Amino acid sequence: MDTLKVGMKHTQEWEVTEARCTARGDYKVFSTPSMTQLVESTANQLAAPHLKPGQGQVGIVVTVRHLGPTPMGKKVRAEAELVAIDRRKLTFKVKVYDDVEQVGESEHERFVIDVDKYIERLRKKIST
Repeated sequence: MDTLKVGMKHTQEWEVTEARCTARGDYKVFSTPSMTQLVESTANQLAAPHLKPGQGQVGIVVTVRHLGPTPMGKKVRAEAELVAIDRRKLTFKVKVYDDVEQVGESEHERFVIDVDKYIERLRKKIST
């Protein structure tokens, strides 16, 4: 995690498939839950190579503004920037574009975890 720096950026592009759509009248358009998944995935990909062995990350806050429709069959692109690091909390700003315009924006926080502790906590919950 020592190599993570404010200002780092990562971009990811997805095709808007039927599974990532919702219906609006006669049209299928990129859904807000799919946009949220794209935001989280892009931020995750930015941070992942910088984590130490045994570390992982989880999303803790996602605020998404869906600004415009993107029809099925088009592509969307998320551009994530790491804007703050507070110990193990990472804050990202993410903008989402299609071929025509910006269609979304997000503030997203992720937390760097110790995977073994996380799994142990999960196992305790499962066994209760």
